[in-house]
Amino acid sequence: MSRRILALVGLVAVFSLSGCKSPYVNVTVRNDTGAEVTLIEVDYPSASFGSDSLAAGAVYPYRFKIIGSGTTKVSWTDPAHKQHSSTGPELHERQHGPLTITLTPTGVQWDAQLTPKD
Repeated sequence: MSRRILALVGLVAVFSLSGCKSPYVNVTVRNDTGAEVTLIEVDYPSASFGSDSLAAGAVYPYRFKIIGSGTTKVSWTDPAHKQHSSTGPELHERQHGPLTITLTPTGVQWDAQLTPKD
């Protein structure tokens, strides 16, 4: 019995130290438009997040877990009250890594450095 417990404790220790990564996407929304933007919303498979406003040059970090598959989309309103939107990369369950969404005066730059889908 004690050998089984020791083996179990050993396995738990190995898995704890192996550096297993949680399947989360670390998003950074960056405002490089030169002006404050409002009503920022990022849609991703099965959910969304956002902010009321984002100052010029500011960043908004967020972390989520992908459930299901689907495309990303960002929308925002500029100082002239014009709405903008852009469709981004398709995401799949169990992918993880950084995703940067940069709002610019001419559109959106998407930089997804996510693990490949299984």
